[in-house]
This record gives sequence, structure tokens and C-alpha cells, in this order.
Amino acid sequence: MANDNKPNPNKIKISPWLMYGLIILIFLGISYATGGSSFQEVAKTSSSKFNTYLENGDVQKVIVYNKTEAEVYLTKEALAKPMYKGVAKDLLNRPNIKGPHYVFDIGNDEIFQKKLETAVAEGKLKDYNFLPKNNWSDILISLLPILIIVGLWIFIMRRMSGGGAGGGGQIFNIGKSKAKLFDEKTDITTTFKDVAGLEGAKEEIQEIVEFLKNPEKYTNLGGKIPKGALLVGPPGTGKTLLAKAVAGEAKVPFFSLSGSDFVEMFVGVGASRVRDLFKQAKEKSPAIIFIDEIDAVGRARGKNNFSGGNDERENTLNQLLTEMDGFGTNSNVIVLAATNRADVLDKALMRAGRFDRQIFVDLPDIRERKEIFEVHLTPLKKVENLDTDFLAKQTPGFSGADIANVCNEAALIAARNNKTAVDKQDFLDAVDRIVGGLEKKNKIVTPDEKKAIAIHEAGHATVSWMLEHAAPLVKVTIVPRGQSLGAAWYLPEERLIVRPDQMLDEMCATMGGRAAEKVTFNRISTGALSDLEKVTKQARAMVTIYGLNDKIGNVTYYDSSGQSEYNFSKPYSEDTAMIIDKEISSLIESQYERAIQILEENKDKLNQLADILIEKEVIFKDDLEAIFGKRNFDKNLQEATDL
Repeated sequence: MANDNKPNPNKIKISPWLMYGLIILIFLGISYATGGSSFQEVAKTSSSKFNTYLENGDVQKVIVYNKTEAEVYLTKEALAKPMYKGVAKDLLNRPNIKGPHYVFDIGNDEIFQKKLETAVAEGKLKDYNFLPKNNWSDILISLLPILIIVGLWIFIMRRMSGGGAGGGGQIFNIGKSKAKLFDEKTDITTTFKDVAGLEGAKEEIQEIVEFLKNPEKYTNLGGKIPKGALLVGPPGTGKTLLAKAVAGEAKVPFFSLSGSDFVEMFVGVGASRVRDLFKQAKEKSPAIIFIDEIDAVGRARGKNNFSGGNDERENTLNQLLTEMDGFGTNSNVIVLAATNRADVLDKALMRAGRFDRQIFVDLPDIRERKEIFEVHLTPLKKVENLDTDFLAKQTPGFSGADIANVCNEAALIAARNNKTAVDKQDFLDAVDRIVGGLEKKNKIVTPDEKKAIAIHEAGHATVSWMLEHAAPLVKVTIVPRGQSLGAAWYLPEERLIVRPDQMLDEMCATMGGRAAEKVTFNRISTGALSDLEKVTKQARAMVTIYGLNDKIGNVTYYDSSGQSEYNFSKPYSEDTAMIIDKEISSLIESQYERAIQILEENKDKLNQLADILIEKEVIFKDDLEAIFGKRNFDKNLQEATDL
């Protein structure tokens, strides 16, 4: 498959300055060849002086132009005389033998002609002639500014209309598509083998590729090729990577562009680019079009449109809808699109016949994370027998992009420590770096503040250790990291559904930090800001989203379409709003009191844990087991591994 947009490496590039130099040289060459005055010194003289030259026999030839202007050509002998020193050489200091040497205006042409005839008869002049004025040099000089302006204009217009992907973005090709046509032989090396996890998504995408390779397998049974597939999922889960794999596997023309490539400041450009894109794809059909971040152009029409005029984005979307499923639609063009905002897309775009399949690309589970780690660990110099199962357990909720970042950070940390191979500790440090931020060991913390931070973090650890559904603890640190002064690291269980008692235990463990400050110092601080933010979100979700509150009942105010953000009014009354506020506050305060009660019962152990934390700055699961004993309700599947 030839790439029409790929520049020709053998094409000769001509510098514009070389062009200008050539034009000037051509002009000077013509001027010199036509006997122009470009290289010659033509001196002005008078009629009386000419008579002297003529009497002395120094004039070889006289040419009269238009019966008004005479050019005087001197003999070789005359040029050797001192009186003609000023015209004996040209501007390049060469002998000016060719002439003309003088020029002057004549009076009456008949009298002047008789004077020349007499001089010829007396042998003082060899030749004379009367000619019409036809000096190409003067004509070129007068036309030169116009020619230069026209040449510059043509050159600038060619530069503006050339280059770019398909000429898009240039002044004359602004309506052309910006899509890049990939050549599977040279441009794309990604295949489905490079995509770890995402088994369900790969299966559906592979089926589309297989249809393009072997359509008879499906058409013999009456099946039709899907018009399009929409990849939906959180950022970093591999939507664009799947599209690259399709480009590498399909062996058909693959057009790739972003949704924002359709958007332009000029009216009608977006729709024109859509038409041009599908025209190119149809000419090379069967073909695949991939539109990344389609929400940039596919948002629901009529929402949040305050302009009151022509909406360029809506025109672009209407053209896209028509091209995907309208009169004259070519079924051999498949459209793949990716977005993480499927809730804001137009319903007409989502219907069957346009995007027949919606493929949800979710965050990887523990098994898929192991596969992703194995892909990204391949180019690294790592220690032997590195436990990828352990790494997968330590990264719950990480996307594929996050895991790639972990591997890269681990390699950088190992290099910073002058190691020859990346080991397990480097990966743990990389996870801490990504989740919590960079350690700030030189941050100035007073002893009182250090004691308060240690009590706060020990409170989190103590409460979470005592609760069944709280996440198992991995380690606790009071070393400042990022914007936090301390942190407790947990290994949460990966649940598909969450029950109220599990959410309440998590809220109680989160409030353990402030509760520990209250129990120990009988006063609280601002250090619990992030805890309060997390707990408030959880409580609000329980009451308003998941219907887990008895007073509100089985009601949700969550809008999955995402259109509620455009509304200025709440979907509930003022009385209901008061009940929601009271229930949220009641949930948080009840878990705060519960945490205080747990810490009051274990106050000695809390202080003991805080002392160890002040001394070591970092404590692990073993330290808690030494103080509290074994945790009876640890889950074997997600049990934290000793670090």
C-alpha cells in the first residue's frame, strides 16, 4: 500500500534565495548581451564637445536613436589618449572597447545628419546610423519590480498550499482532510501481540479485521460488515493502542486523525474535511478510519449552544452522520473511534448502523495487569525471577499507561541509585512516587508537628487494622511526600460490588486520623483535609447515587447521560436537599465517633505505634502484627506482602 502523503526523499529542494539569484543573473546576462549600460560607463557629453571629437578623428561610429539621442563610439586609438581616460574602462575595470562611450541629445536631426555625411566624406567618421529606440535592457528594468512581486506572490502561495497532511491547514487546502494514511509495511509495527489484557475488546476488534481480510467467511452466512466500532473507557486503558494494532494487522489503508482536526475557525471547513476524508477512504476501500477523541466533534447537538448562530461543530457532526449512514454510503469503509466521554456523544451517532458496536475498554484486573507488566518489563534490565504477580497486586486501579509509567520510573530510580538491574524495591518506590509524589526528606518539620503527624497516621493504621472490611495495610510513613505530610498505604480488595458495611468501614478508617488527634491531644488540626474530602464524597455517593440511605430510600440523582451538568436546578426539592445534607453529616459523624471509640479502647497501642513511627519514620505490616497481633479477617487473595 503506497502512502500518498509520504514525502519523496529523492525530490530536489530548491532554496528560494537560489531562485532570486538566478533571476538577477539572467537579467544581468540579458542586459550585457543586448549592449545595455549595466556594465558600461556611458558619459554625458555636449554637441560642441562632440564636434571637437569629430574634428580630431577620434569618433568611429555614431548611432542616433529616434532622431533625438546620439551614442558615440570612439576608436581604439582615441581610447588610449588621456582625455578619454574616464570612459576607457567599464565598471568591472575592463577595457571599454565595445562602447558606447558618450551619449548626448541632438538638436535638428537634418542638420546633424548633414554634419555626419560631411565627416564621412572627409574620412573623419567611418559610419553612422539612424535607428528607432528598442533597448531591451530598459524594458526589463521597468518590468523587473513587477516580475519580482509576481514571482514572490506565486512562491508564497505555493508554500501555503503545499505540505502538511493532505494539504490540510493550508490556505488553499483548508477544506482537505488532515487524516494521516499509514503504511502497514513501514509506519505501523504494533500488532495484537503487543496489546496485553483487553481480551474481550481484542476479540471484537479482531473480528472486524478478519472481516476485511476474509469477508466471504461472514457474507456466505448473510452477515454484513459493521459500519463502525466505538472504543469507550477511562484514560490510559489502551484505546489508541488497540487502534494502532488494527492498523498493523488489517493490511488495508488506515486513516488516522483526531476529532479536533475537523474543528477550524472558518465556517464549513469541518464538514468539508469530513467529505474529503470519506472520499479518500472510499477511493482506497476497503479501508479503516480511526477518529481519536471523537467527543471533540460528536457532542450532543443543541446542548449548551448560546451562540444563536451557525454552529460549525454541529454542521461537522451532521456531515459525519450522513457519511457514516446515508444515501450513497460505501459499506467497505469502517469507522473506529475512541473516547472517554461517551455520555456526551450525540444519540444519532451512537445508534446501530453508525457505531454498531460499543466496546468498553475497562481498567485491567489483577491478571491483566500481570500481562501488561510482562510486556513493559521486556526492554528493561531487571533482576532474575522478578515476581510479576506481586507487582500486579501492588497496583490496584492502575491503567495500562500507569503501569508503563511505573516500569519507566523504576528504571530511572535504579539508574539514580547506580544499580545494574531493576529490582523489586525499585518498583515499589516507583509506585510510591507515582501515587504519593516525590519524597521531601529535607522538609522542615518541628517535633510537635512530627508527633501530631505520627499520631494521625497511626490512627489510620489502628482503625483499619481493627475493621473487617477496611483495606489491608501495607506501610505507614511520616516522610513528607508530594503535598502530604504523611501517608498510609493500603492494598484494597478489588470488588465488583460494594455493600454499605464495607463503605462504612472504609469511612471509619479514613476518619481514624482526625479521631486519633482528638483522643491523644483533645484537639484537631487541618491535616485531615484530604480525609474529609474523601469521606464527604463517599457519604454523598451513598445518599444521592447508590440509594444506600434509609431516609432517602431507593432513589438516585445520578445522571448517566452527563446532561445534568448543563442544568442550573437540582433534581430534588429544597426539603429533600435538607434531608440529604443531614444524612451526609450524620453518616460522617457516626463513623467519626466509631473511630474515636476504637482508638479509646486501643489508646496504649496507638501511642506505642506512634512512637515506633517517630523513631523509624516508616513502619510495615510486621510492626502492626507485633503490637496488635494477627489480623483474623485478612483476605488471602489480596493479603499485603512484606516489603
